[in-house]
This record gives sequence, C-alpha cells and structure tokens, in this order.
Amino acid sequence: MNYFLKRALAPAILSAALAAVPASAQQANDTLRVALAEEILNLDYNYTTKREYIILAQMTDTTLFSLDPNTQEFNPAVATGYEYIDEKTLDVSLRDDVKFHDGSTLTAEDVAYTYNWIVREDSESNASGTVGRWLDNVEVTGPTSVRFHLKSVYPLVLRDMAQRIMLRKAGTYDAGGTINRDAMAQQLIGTGPYKVVSFEPGQELVLERFDDFFGEKPAIQKVVVRNLPDIGTQQAEMMSGGIDWMFKVPLDLAESLGATPLATHLSGPDLRIAFIVLDAAGYTDENGPLTNTKVRQAINHALNKADMAKYLIGGSAEPIHTACHPAQFGCDVSVKDYSYDPDTARALLADAGYGDGFPLELWAYRNKAVAEAIAADLTAIGLDVDLRYVKLESLNQARASQDIPAYFGTWGSGGTADTAAIARIHFSMDTDRNLSGDEALAEEVLSAEQTSVQEDRAAIYSSALGKIADQAYWAPLFTYSANYLVSPDLDFPLDPDGLPRLQNSSWK
Repeated sequence: MNYFLKRALAPAILSAALAAVPASAQQANDTLRVALAEEILNLDYNYTTKREYIILAQMTDTTLFSLDPNTQEFNPAVATGYEYIDEKTLDVSLRDDVKFHDGSTLTAEDVAYTYNWIVREDSESNASGTVGRWLDNVEVTGPTSVRFHLKSVYPLVLRDMAQRIMLRKAGTYDAGGTINRDAMAQQLIGTGPYKVVSFEPGQELVLERFDDFFGEKPAIQKVVVRNLPDIGTQQAEMMSGGIDWMFKVPLDLAESLGATPLATHLSGPDLRIAFIVLDAAGYTDENGPLTNTKVRQAINHALNKADMAKYLIGGSAEPIHTACHPAQFGCDVSVKDYSYDPDTARALLADAGYGDGFPLELWAYRNKAVAEAIAADLTAIGLDVDLRYVKLESLNQARASQDIPAYFGTWGSGGTADTAAIARIHFSMDTDRNLSGDEALAEEVLSAEQTSVQEDRAAIYSSALGKIADQAYWAPLFTYSANYLVSPDLDFPLDPDGLPRLQNSSWK
C-alpha cells in the first residue's frame, strides 16, 4: 500500500476505529498486544537468531549477567559475581533463588550443563559459534558456583554470557541419551519475567507475568504477540485498537499514523548500520574493476549518504564513514571519509582506466528504496548497474558461492555496542561476508579479541578500521533509526542501543 493510498483511506478507517474501540481497552485487560512481521517458529534463543527472537528471549529467559543499555556495563543477573583465577579460568557465583517456570530451582549443575551443551559438537546450537571460540568447559565447584575454563584470553566473556546463552535445566536437550534440539522450541521452560502460556507457531504467542521471577517484576500482566507479516494489516489493527505496539515501521506510515489520536510515533537510535561490500579480492573476477582501489574509492564518493539517511530512513539516522556504528566501543570515526562528490568519483574511474564505466551487478535484499537510490547514484557516475533485488536466502547462497561482486547489506550487531560484534563477522577469513581477501586485516581484527586491555583493543580496531577505509573495502552508508507505533496509553522506554525491551513497558 503506497503512502498516498494510506492517506486516502485513513479518514474512513480512523472514524470507524474511534467509534468502535475505547482507547484504554488493552490497559483495562492489563494485556499488551504486540505485532511482529517476522514469523515466530522457535522460542529457544539458543537455537535462533534475529532481532525478534532476542526481543522474546529477554521476556522469557535470563542470563548470567545483564547489560545496562545506558552505560554498556555488565551487571549480575543470575550470577552474583565473578573472579578471574588466571587469564583463562573464571569463577562465577550464582543466586540460590532463581526459579524455572515449572517451579524448580536453578542449580549450578543447570548452568554448567547449558554451557557444556552449547559447545558440544553435536549440539548444533546457533550460539555455539559465539561461545565455542573461547569456552573449553564448565565445572561445578559448589552448590552456587561454577568454574569456566577458557581456551584462550577473551575479553568479551561477560558480553557473551549476558547476551547469548539462555539457561536450561540439566538434561534438557539430551534426556535419556536421546538428542532433541527442539526440546524448548515450542514449550519453553525459562527463568525470565514472563512464562509461556500458549504458542501457535507462526500465529500467536501468549505470555504471562511469572510471579516467582527473582528480579523486578514487569508492570504489565500479560503479553500477546501476534504474527502479522503485512504492514497494512498491522496498521489497521493499530487503528482499531487490536494491537498496542509495532516496530520496523516505515517512516511515512509512522509519521502519518502517529499524527492521529490512535497511535504515538516513537523514533530512537538503532545499532544497525547499512553498507555496501565490494569484491576487492576478485572472487567474481580476479582482474575485475573492483580489485582496483581507485574504483572502490570512486564508488564511495558517488553515494549521497546524507540524503539516504534523511529522506529514506529519517528519525535519528545519520551518514557514516566507518565500518562500524559510531556508538560502538572501538569505532574510530577519524578514519578517511569519502565526501559525496560525483566529479571526483568520475575522475577516479578515469584514472583507473574505466572512464566509460563498467557493468556492476549489485545485490540487495532489504530497503528497496535505498537499493534503488544506490543504483541511481552509481549510474550517475557512469556505471551500468544491474540491481539484483532478491530474498535474503538467495543472497546468502550466492555469497557463499562467491558469486556476488557487490551487495547492499545491514548489520545490527545483536544490540552490542562493541566493534567486535561487527568486525569478526565481516572481516575474518572464515566468513563469506568478507570480500576483501585481506588476511593481514583478518589477523589484526581477531587479535583484538585476544587482548584484555581495553585501550589496546581500541588501538587495534582503530588500525583495522583505518585500513578498511583507506582501501575502500566497504562503502559505509548510514545508521538506522528505530521507528515504532504504540498505543497512546503505553509507556514504552527507548534504550540507546536500539533494542526493544518490552518487559520494561507500562501503562500510563
């Protein structure tokens, strides 16, 4: 549904909605109704990824430590404290009052089991790639204590404990010796502030406040999460009072509906950034234009990032010139910045021997308007752009086969304000996202994860980001802005890391 059609239909829908639904209907029922476009099929975050699953996991699960989004400090949660015995041995003490949703008490054995299961080769957990890099094993050292044995020095242990591993009861995934990786997929037994009441995969999830939760209790009694993939359907439900919260809202819809009495438009920061990855290594063509540094620099100069951020994303979106989010630790913004300058871009192409341009296959899977704007800017400097707008699965397959010369991508770093959350994924040699082919850069990026002194880590990332900018391996574009539509009765706090925390919502 286009913007003008939405505006044309709004008065009729608005009148009907105002007449039919009392504004405080959900508040009276103490039920927060949430819309998610992404299909929810598995409630176990140890076996999922994506932002939607993180949002749900924060409500149904807890971790050893928690992240303060305002200070980026890691605080005790299920853990009460920690102590490094040496650089590769970490003792963690535990609370004795943490309850699972079935009423049983969490034990040190449960914690050890969870982590040891994740790093087992046959677990096939989505979290194993994160924890398996640094964890050898965990042993129980007392009724409320465990000891982590690390493979190597790793300064981000608390981060991974706080954000990736959800605690499970001992034997959850291999009861009776039979492996069942889907054990918690639909009937989740967690330790979080909300427990699962019912779940219809791909349709609806009902959560209820868990009275035995050890931490601060949520203000709202019940949360109903509905899968509504069509943004038009979400809009209609918001206007009729059927839902109280929706996110990833297109800017035009957020502004137009937010201007009515039926919804409030909230816009806040997001750690997601947009960028173009260029095949500097020559995987698609070993002598191709993109292997030339001047060509990659020309592409950077060709992009009107400021206008893309302002008019296509809006809110708090800003242009960037680094291969990270400026709010992340270690993100050096003093690196080379390629200003928007089509004339300089054309001159660089000419110097590189491509004064008449060349064909460029540009892949994209999201934000079609942005992808088209990128294609238009590159066409303006003489490139013959073939925009391949596909589903993410198709892009992933082509990238894994090294068949992509350039692609428009985004990365949210899992809400982690640390350059490590983006650098390894995109610039190590064991990822198909790295099209630079720069082994020295990969070694430098990984060395930051083996450095425990924060100042030294920052210096390593500064050096690596400087090289990425000088060589124009990427064309960084902009940060994203998180647009929400919420019920006027709902108080939904926005955190600086852009991660929605529905458990902190309350009624006004």
